[in-house]
Amino acid sequence: MELAFVISGLLVGFVIGLSGVGGGSLMTPLLVMGFGIPPATAVGTDLLYAGLTKASCTIFRGKLGSINWKVAVILALGSVPAAIFTSIYFLSPTTLSNETAQLITRMLGVMLCVTALSLIFRKQLQSVSKRVFRVGAKTQRTRIMIATLTLGAVLGILVTLTSVGAGAIGFTALLVLYPQLPTNHLVGTDIMHAVPLTLIAGLSHAVSGSVDYQLLFALLIGSIPGVILGSLVAHKIPETLLQWVLGTVLLLVGLKLLI
Repeated sequence: MELAFVISGLLVGFVIGLSGVGGGSLMTPLLVMGFGIPPATAVGTDLLYAGLTKASCTIFRGKLGSINWKVAVILALGSVPAAIFTSIYFLSPTTLSNETAQLITRMLGVMLCVTALSLIFRKQLQSVSKRVFRVGAKTQRTRIMIATLTLGAVLGILVTLTSVGAGAIGFTALLVLYPQLPTNHLVGTDIMHAVPLTLIAGLSHAVSGSVDYQLLFALLIGSIPGVILGSLVAHKIPETLLQWVLGTVLLLVGLKLLI
């Protein structure tokens, strides 16, 4: 069983390095549906796994200069407080019940479906953004900053509860808000922002007792080489093909969780 976890960490780490997507979108449903891990434990363990995996990816991308630190900080100003408040309300030992576990499962299914659609229709979302923010420069900057803060807060809530969204939804929203930035900078910025968010959310789950450390260690053994390999070959895989494959898989998994 541990070998299966190591291989899972390797595969998901590869996808994270490749696209910035996969920490929660792929690993959490894999743990729940593939290995029978309880939803709360799967989410908590995956959050720490994603945080540590993306931290190693951030170091690699930081050396390449593909991170927009200003955007990452604005996102964190919204996401980190939201993650803390969500953790206090939902993840205390007295509230982490079967009802909370069912809520996590349902929200996970919804988030996977939304993530899949955002991946598939990414170009259409980008064209919408150009019409929404077609105003004066000062007004445009203000709108984008408020939207970025709001995005961070929404991701803070959703990622803390489901571990899904920091990668795919976060990147897609950044693509809508900052269409002028290079794609590799958006991916790097999204990965960087996900590090403190997933670590804080993961530590909150750890306090509530919903982290399996043996499982976490096995996943990390595979993920570190996986994320490095994915980052190295990212430029060789057609982006459109990757979006459709990931989108289809996530949509099917999300629908299965909801049904």
